[in-house]
Amino acid sequence: MLIFNRQAALSAHLESIPEPKTVGFVPTMGALHAGHISLLSESLKHNTLTVISIFVNPTQFNNADDLAKYPRTFESDIEKIRSLDPGIIVFAPTVDDIYDGNTVSTPFDFDGLEHQMEGKFRPGHFDGVGTIVKRLFEIVRPKNAYFGEKDFQQLQIVRKLVSKYRIPVNVVGCPIHREKNGLAMSSRNERLSPGERDEAGFIYQTLKQAKTTFANQSIENVKAEVGEAFSKHPGFELEYFEIADESTLETITEKTPGKTYRAFIAVFVNKIRLIDTIVLN
Repeated sequence: MLIFNRQAALSAHLESIPEPKTVGFVPTMGALHAGHISLLSESLKHNTLTVISIFVNPTQFNNADDLAKYPRTFESDIEKIRSLDPGIIVFAPTVDDIYDGNTVSTPFDFDGLEHQMEGKFRPGHFDGVGTIVKRLFEIVRPKNAYFGEKDFQQLQIVRKLVSKYRIPVNVVGCPIHREKNGLAMSSRNERLSPGERDEAGFIYQTLKQAKTTFANQSIENVKAEVGEAFSKHPGFELEYFEIADESTLETITEKTPGKTYRAFIAVFVNKIRLIDTIVLN
């Protein structure tokens, strides 16, 4: 199994492989779970080569404590990748290798997508995302790149990045994988206690109820119902619940026929931040 820690070595190896070849790419921050494995499986189906990156990107964290506590399980990650397919290429660079000693993000204009939901509560987050994704695309040069829909706003940001910078990458969004209780799979789930993890299925149940209510009631009523549900779960701090146009990510107060809407939610459980989303119509 090939593991590269330096971009120059990875690029040289990929260039040495003769055509025809199709490179699929799964960028991650490690602490791999079944959702990540599903992205790798999708890449293996449609590409001759699959590359996964494992890199906790410091520039997309606006909370130093969150960065410090982000789970790092490299040895376990490698075993999960190897058990799926030992031919998968792993790129696990250092911060210095990626940022060349200057660990700062580049400012991006994503036509307003970056100012909604996560952008409001995590200043600079999407500049960090844009910086690392663009850099990884330049290094790996994939034909296809796979992202989970749990981070739907990030998925739309990456699509905008590819469009605006004319990066020749096909961005593939893949379905959310959930735990048995409905909790969206996330590396941060590893920081939850068993009891918290079990109870956190409440988040998805609330989203499903919001979808039911959205079908025949107003946006105001949907939000009120979500707020009331969280008031009965004092261990869960609702940071935001928004209903937005799926394409523009702009939050709405009224429904317009012919448009597709999504609900987006961010919740703190014992200072651990969880996000989720569901399509409403």
